[in-house]
Amino acid sequence: MRAAKMKQTLKNWFAALLLAVPMSAAMAAGDHAVYEKVDIDLRDQVSLQRGAQIFTNYCLSCHSATGMRFNRLKDIGLTDDEIKKNLMFTTDNVGDVMLSAMHPKDGEKWFGAAPPDLTLIARSRGADYLYAYMRGFYKDPTRPNGWNNAVFDKVGMPHPLWEQQGVKAVELDGKGQPIWVENEHGVKEPKLYWESTGLHSRRLPNGKVIEKEYDDYARDLVNFMVYMGEPAQLQRHRTGYIVMIFLLAVMLPLAYFLKKEFWKDVH
Repeated sequence: MRAAKMKQTLKNWFAALLLAVPMSAAMAAGDHAVYEKVDIDLRDQVSLQRGAQIFTNYCLSCHSATGMRFNRLKDIGLTDDEIKKNLMFTTDNVGDVMLSAMHPKDGEKWFGAAPPDLTLIARSRGADYLYAYMRGFYKDPTRPNGWNNAVFDKVGMPHPLWEQQGVKAVELDGKGQPIWVENEHGVKEPKLYWESTGLHSRRLPNGKVIEKEYDDYARDLVNFMVYMGEPAQLQRHRTGYIVMIFLLAVMLPLAYFLKKEFWKDVH
């Protein structure tokens, strides 16, 4: 009797588990926003170099990347002199890690929290998220710093690249509150308009704003941040190509002649 009851209990638990797995997966899928796919290419050294320049000139003003040393940028084709001249503003030693120019306590005072270290941000949040984030800033008068972000509501950071992108602003309702609309993916987002263009965006005569140049600018930054999260992947990719060439050039002919040797008596 007890064995039968235990068997029935196990069946119930198993059925509940089978039911819970798809429900959990559905809930998780529902929580994930849909981001535009960004083209990440770690073989594009020009993009990586531009991204490194953007990162060191803008991001390092507030954030650090303590898992990355300046001399590691030689992996992407830069020399020590180029790194020192164009990318180093907080140290004179090319072997030092990338530290912010701002003290963490100042970050807490100005932004409410110390800006996080960005070494692994691309691995933790994903390249598509970062690409959407860098393109998602807009002016919001209801926020303390005057800025918000379409993919990170109530963000504490002002737009670091507003001069490059230009300024988008949120439309307000009659009560002075931001208007939210539903996009093509069924996700709520703020209703925005262009207040002004930037160095990498332009307004057409019909009023439409083209920001392809800024999209490329943001893509270069994200490309570099993906590289920064795991610099060794560059060498791993190169090693992979060498291995493939070896297999095609050496192993394939060897396998062919071995096959001929095995089957020569049959033919």
